[in-house]
Amino acid sequence: MLPDFRVRQRDYLLEISRALTQELDLDKLLERILTISLEMLAGQAGLIALRSQSRGWRINVSKGLPSAFLRYIEPKLAQIPEYEDPQDTELNLVNRMFVELTQAATMGQLSSFALPLITGRRVVGVIIIFRGYAAFTSNDRVVLSNFANQAAIAVQNAQLYTQANNDRQRVNALIDAAADGILILNSDLTIERANAAFAFLMNGKPDDYKGLPHEEVIQWQKPPEGMTLETATLNGWPLTQHATLYVEGDMKRKDNPVPLPVGITYAPLLAEDGTLINVITTVRDITRFRQADELKSTFISVVSHELKTPVALIKGYVSTLRREDARWDRKIVDESLQVIEEEADRLNSYIENLLDASRLQAQGFSLNFTDVQLADIIRHTADRFQTQTKKHKIVVDLPDSLPVIQADEVRIDQVLSNLISNSIKYAPGGEIRIAAEVKSDFLVVCVSDEGPGINPADVPHLFDRFYRSSEAIRNTKGTGLGLYLSRQIIRGHGGRIWVNPETGKGARICFCLPLVKGGQSCV
Repeated sequence: MLPDFRVRQRDYLLEISRALTQELDLDKLLERILTISLEMLAGQAGLIALRSQSRGWRINVSKGLPSAFLRYIEPKLAQIPEYEDPQDTELNLVNRMFVELTQAATMGQLSSFALPLITGRRVVGVIIIFRGYAAFTSNDRVVLSNFANQAAIAVQNAQLYTQANNDRQRVNALIDAAADGILILNSDLTIERANAAFAFLMNGKPDDYKGLPHEEVIQWQKPPEGMTLETATLNGWPLTQHATLYVEGDMKRKDNPVPLPVGITYAPLLAEDGTLINVITTVRDITRFRQADELKSTFISVVSHELKTPVALIKGYVSTLRREDARWDRKIVDESLQVIEEEADRLNSYIENLLDASRLQAQGFSLNFTDVQLADIIRHTADRFQTQTKKHKIVVDLPDSLPVIQADEVRIDQVLSNLISNSIKYAPGGEIRIAAEVKSDFLVVCVSDEGPGINPADVPHLFDRFYRSSEAIRNTKGTGLGLYLSRQIIRGHGGRIWVNPETGKGARICFCLPLVKGGQSCV
């Protein structure tokens, strides 16, 4: 019959074996290991410390030890070797060190024994047991060594489980926080998971798509060009292990008749034998890219046309004046030179607007603030434009006095010029009125005309870069930059610009500027 301590030892080893397979919570496991160690060796106190790659040594659990002693002993753990010493030379030195520390701290009332937790010859932790009734024997060491081997495996499994759980939570957080829609597909192309961004794109909820076939969820308005996912996976993943499949087109959406332009990237997750495990699917809304392409096309078309017209006029008049077979009287020469000058000015205006737009894109748009009497700028600009039109009467409606404000005089003149110029272009005749008034802490300026007005459908886009209504493109010249630049200039002053969209009552565009620079914005 086995002696009692042998029976106890066997029971303890069986218990740690059960813990090895049952307990994956690291903190609970360490508590149990330390409790068993103290019971086996009749210890009065003890601790378990683990080595971390990122944080070094840390005492994870302790019993019967004051916090001051733990703070004192924790730095000493760094002297424990990282790998197992076959001859235990270094471990003997470490044990001697802890024995000396224990005796000094307890005035010889306690003795200690340290045993490493080793997996694969790497020291992942250490158990230190303290007791006072007798010194530790070789038999105690054998008992704790057998126990420590099992404990080390249990600790490593719990650490791996904790790390896997943390990695899973990290991946889940990344998927949920991603701005693009993400689908995780099984090998049979059913949806294992959809993130919130994808559900938002599809006007649904993430759980709505779980278990559904990919082809039932991703439906195209018209078949996209190139290979689809279903074609690609007919006979397994046809590309190399790290190759991805990209498909672009207009995707149908639930309860929404307007299709969504998307670019979808499919990335395979393959087993070592090449078997398809999952397909990671990223769905990106490319509406803005489509709009950018359309904007670029519009820009090229508009600018090419608008630059070509004055160049053609200048070239035509210069060629006519240079004819050697004709003698032109002074009046014709002056009229021709006036046209050339006007078209050159128009070219210069287009170029300046394009440069301003580029500066805005590069955040290089700056304002030069000085004390400005806005009434003088309004009257000067009105007089200048009155000489350019005989069909319109430009009326200035100002109060007896307007306060001096801090503004960029050149840029404010540019805004007024754009607004008056638009009224001249779009109103066939009549009165163009420039009015200003002080309201609270703001100065409000409005430019109105008696033309056909602005279509309400155009109002949301009126201040967009390069935007021109279909009617404007047919009937008037321009690049679609004037109102865009005006809005940016007014915003730079802390102001706001808006439009009255009432069709048939003329156009009325207003802007406000704060009376004090840096004061309350009227945005």
